[in-house]
Amino acid sequence: MIYTVTFNPAIDYVIHLKDPLVAGATNRTVSEEIYFGGKGINVSVILNELGMETTALGFTAGFTGKAIREGVAAAGIHSEFITLPEGNSRINVKIKGNEETEINAQGPAIPMKCVDQLFTRLDEIKEGDMLVISGSIPSSLPDDIYERILEHLSGRSIDFVVDASGDLLLKVLKYHPFLIKPNRQELEEMLHISIRGDEDIAAGARCLQQMGARNVLVSMAGDGSLLVSEKGDVLRQGVCRGKVLNSVGAGDSMVAGFIAGYKKSHDYRTALDLATAAGGATAFSAGLGKKERILQLYHSLRRLQ
Repeated sequence: MIYTVTFNPAIDYVIHLKDPLVAGATNRTVSEEIYFGGKGINVSVILNELGMETTALGFTAGFTGKAIREGVAAAGIHSEFITLPEGNSRINVKIKGNEETEINAQGPAIPMKCVDQLFTRLDEIKEGDMLVISGSIPSSLPDDIYERILEHLSGRSIDFVVDASGDLLLKVLKYHPFLIKPNRQELEEMLHISIRGDEDIAAGARCLQQMGARNVLVSMAGDGSLLVSEKGDVLRQGVCRGKVLNSVGAGDSMVAGFIAGYKKSHDYRTALDLATAAGGATAFSAGLGKKERILQLYHSLRRLQ
């Protein structure tokens, strides 16, 4: 089983404008969409598309939290969210016109008694399972919550996947996560280096491996991605061909694609290719990528090798 944790799920309300956004005036939309997400939920959605068994964990609150739980269930994903006693899960507004503007809400406060409930649920994760933790930490949670979770589960033969940056990531490397996915800029900032090419990226990834990471997948936007595997292989992949419509969830889709690819093949080249295809499918879609599009892009990548 692959578990994901989303501390601060959201309803993403996406609105499309024909004309540029004008502050202080009435702006009318040409279309609207609603998505239920958060980084961990995004991972679960793509895993489900690729036929992987997954459970989404985290916190929801109020009428928006109820809508998130129902939306996740409608997508065919099993969830075990903890319901908070007060507040409402956040609504993020994404305005897409000639430019993209995002308004991200703060979300509800998470009391420690609910954090304790999460830890009780995490204790049910078994040997051989995988736990994916990603995203920022709400202000009501301890800033070392990632570290506390991995320390709590350490030594149980559970594979950890951590999609974070900065100290949040660096402090959990000692627990030997199976996969981390910094981007190029995050790699530079964490290691205080200047990256000029693939050799620098590979060297930075190896540095993170020396700190404890097993596999380091570095995303580089339009330049593709580079993987340094725990076997020492350096694998490079470009980007899929298509028109970019959406940037939300592409990184989460890469994480899910990598996990699914490796779980099915135990081959890191396959994992990297499926990660690239999943990220591309989401980038080329209004929402998260669908199985048919992911596999189409995957087979296109394989034919080019």
